[in-house]
Amino acid sequence: MNRLAGETSPYLLQHADNPVDWYPWGEEALALARGEGRPILLSIGYSACHWCHVMAHESFEDPETAELMNRLFVNVKVDREERPDLDAVYMNAVVGMTGHGGWPMTVFLTPAGEPFHGGTYYPPAPRHGMPAFRQVLLAVDKAWREQRGEVERVGANVGEALRRASQIVPSSDPLTEDILADAVPRLRAVHDSTWGGFGGAPKFPPGPAVGFLLRRYARTGDGEALEIARTTLDGMALGGMHDLVGGGFHRYSVDAVWLVPHFEKMLYDNALLATAYLEAAAVTGEERYARVASDTFDFLLRDMRLPEGGFASALDADTEGEEGTTYVWTPAQLAEALGAEDARVAAEHYGVTEGGNFEGGTTVLRAQGPPPADLDRIRAALLERRMRRPQPGRDDKAIAAWNGLALTALAQGGWRLGRPDLLDAARECARFLLGPMTGPDGRLLRTYRAGSARIPAYLDDHAAVCHGLLELALATGEPEWLPPARRLADEALRRFADAEHGGFYQSAADAERLVARHKELDDNPTPSGNSLLCHCLVRLARIYADPELEARAEATLRLAVDGMRNAPHGFGQMLSALDLYLSAPREVAVVGPTADPATQALAAAVREGFHPTVVYAFGDGQDDGGIPLLEGRTPVAGAPAAYICERFACRAPLTDPAAAREAMAA
Repeated sequence: MNRLAGETSPYLLQHADNPVDWYPWGEEALALARGEGRPILLSIGYSACHWCHVMAHESFEDPETAELMNRLFVNVKVDREERPDLDAVYMNAVVGMTGHGGWPMTVFLTPAGEPFHGGTYYPPAPRHGMPAFRQVLLAVDKAWREQRGEVERVGANVGEALRRASQIVPSSDPLTEDILADAVPRLRAVHDSTWGGFGGAPKFPPGPAVGFLLRRYARTGDGEALEIARTTLDGMALGGMHDLVGGGFHRYSVDAVWLVPHFEKMLYDNALLATAYLEAAAVTGEERYARVASDTFDFLLRDMRLPEGGFASALDADTEGEEGTTYVWTPAQLAEALGAEDARVAAEHYGVTEGGNFEGGTTVLRAQGPPPADLDRIRAALLERRMRRPQPGRDDKAIAAWNGLALTALAQGGWRLGRPDLLDAARECARFLLGPMTGPDGRLLRTYRAGSARIPAYLDDHAAVCHGLLELALATGEPEWLPPARRLADEALRRFADAEHGGFYQSAADAERLVARHKELDDNPTPSGNSLLCHCLVRLARIYADPELEARAEATLRLAVDGMRNAPHGFGQMLSALDLYLSAPREVAVVGPTADPATQALAAAVREGFHPTVVYAFGDGQDDGGIPLLEGRTPVAGAPAAYICERFACRAPLTDPAAAREAMAA
């Protein structure tokens, strides 16, 4: 056992038995490097990462390699999911030095923490133009011993470049509709018109970009925006990356047609994609999109839910050291699971043939044509048989930001799909975030595992949980979720704001000082804390009549103008925030006893459809809770009432759900 044995991260615990003398990131390791004048070998990865496992088996479990590492370096292992601040800073350094990044990430630092050399996966022997890992170790050590001054100069220069890059200057250009309109042809230019998505292989699910395109269509009727969104959603739904048996989505496709996935399943992808398919169903009225979302929720509740009410981070790409074996099929396996006739139907529908499309003659399932009548029964039988196979490992730590994304999806799924079980799960997730994942001082924490929450939360944690609580308040009509959402937004303003340039840093003002303080604006791969917080600030500004909140959102949007103009596929969430900011303020207040069926019918009526630029507040009609949108809004002759307003100027209150529904559609 090395020093990782005392950690809670499943990824760090995977390395606790390595012969490498690993340290977790912290003062003990940094002080040792300073005291002994040794460079730091920083290795960053995550538990579901296939190539992280490969490098661990090839190098970190090898005694000779470990001896070399232990003699020459202070070795530090980091879970990127626990420490996104470290991951972002040093990933920027590696990309700057090599032109590409990824995990596992291997970075060599001076004792001051400044990076001077780095890369990603290194093989145990030279291949494909890559040097062997041991060759890299020896070369770095030689440079450190013989040219230390030059190495330290390189590290100082890289550190200074990282600090300069974090000082993004806001644009003075006006925030106009042109930015939104111009994004659509730019997205079309990189869109795969056959299979959807953006760019070629490997292809990643673009949930936030799809969300923006749906908003653009809803706002303007831009058919091209809808076509790009639908082609992408349809291509992904066919299967391969989409798990047609168990529901949910794998991390990405190694090809351009969404067929052969990288088999890890991440909480954030499934939360974002469930939301995208829900919104597509609302915009188009097509049930098939709702079905994909519903199946994704079934996967989350079955395989990712924790006893405490939150959700686990990921399922591994590998099963017993082999990638994907849990999910793929041969004709013989179908016959064993289903019997001859059902196996024939399944093979025809899912494209299972001798030879297959994956390793070892197996097939990754892909829908071929219309579904057969008995597909639900066949799917259930296949899932039951699949659950008897060895299963991929689960990273059972909860991450606040990812649970916030799940909370958003579950809340929206609950009311859009008419599923009370999803609303119950959303409430439990919210209580988990506000309870076990919040410290005794009221501060949100980043991770939770095995009864222990740790690490003060980052910007994306505050923003995603705030966003999820706003969605839960909308979904349930329960006023109790709005005050904690406001509190988290206020905490983000206090702890993360950049008073000079606008926007928000990833780490708090009282956090550990790294070589640079990172500010993230793009979707990478989750929505940035800045873009999510923009949404929250505008929504809260319009509920609480607080123009200062909207001004903070505007300052953040100005930092992202160039990104939204030049790379809209990476700024989908920020474009959606800009869409909200530019929309004419429209507010809805519903007052009446929460449990009263008449109140619930009114709430359902004003929610119905797709209204992403409307803000909502719910009250009992007796106490406005300090929410200006509820001030003076009372039931009408004892009946629950809905007030539909623009810039707080409200029409006559409505008590009939049909009239409220008609008014919302106007």
